[in-house]
Amino acid sequence: MPATSSHEPTPASDEASADGQPKTSPKRRRRVWGWTIGVVVVLAAAALIWGPSVYRTAFVAPAAESPVDELQNDSSGVQASPVAAGQWSVASGSYAGYRLDEVLRGENVTVTARTQQVTGTAETTATQLTAAQLSVDVGSIASDADARDRYFRTQAVDVSQHPTATFTLTQPADIADAGGATQESVRLHGDLEINGVRQSVTVDATVASDGTGVRVAGQIPIVFADYGVQAPNLGFVAVEDHGFVEFSTVLSHVG
Repeated sequence: MPATSSHEPTPASDEASADGQPKTSPKRRRRVWGWTIGVVVVLAAAALIWGPSVYRTAFVAPAAESPVDELQNDSSGVQASPVAAGQWSVASGSYAGYRLDEVLRGENVTVTARTQQVTGTAETTATQLTAAQLSVDVGSIASDADARDRYFRTQAVDVSQHPTATFTLTQPADIADAGGATQESVRLHGDLEINGVRQSVTVDATVASDGTGVRVAGQIPIVFADYGVQAPNLGFVAVEDHGFVEFSTVLSHVG
């Protein structure tokens, strides 16, 4: 009879599969799946923590400088000059729009939208702004997102029925000191009309005069519902119920 070995063969740790490749043991499979799930959890947590911030930085345009800050920066070092009496017209370089805060995919974002389609007139004496009227083409106001602009023009504001927004001065404003410094704060009382709704407003505007023209900039705080404007809440984006109407006007002396 053939000799019998005193040692039994040691079982292989991995059985051979049908194609001759070793099979992975259940214990090893559990380790691999555990490691994979751990990586997925870590990546998901990172996306929740840093994802919104990365999205805001990479895909959302930063808010524009406020008109008042812009005017103050542009007027730095410019020789001031008294505001001349007479008739004025809104000139090239003027703009208007809105500023609001929204939560976009969990991240707080400030949005600005503007248009240069602005017209208007003003009248002054040596010491007062006696009349002023500003008209803005609402349908041309644009932000950094087409979807936001479509909502604004078709649902937030009924542009087809109310294509313009206006501001009309309702009482004279003191501008006696407007030429005494590079910038001067002037309180304006007037009627603001948006979406066919007119409300009385007060705005502390900044005025700068350099002898060749006058610039007036300001922000009017508003509550959207006061003008029949519906702030959207669409799940991935929620807009605050208030914001600012902003304007920066360049006035040219016409007589």
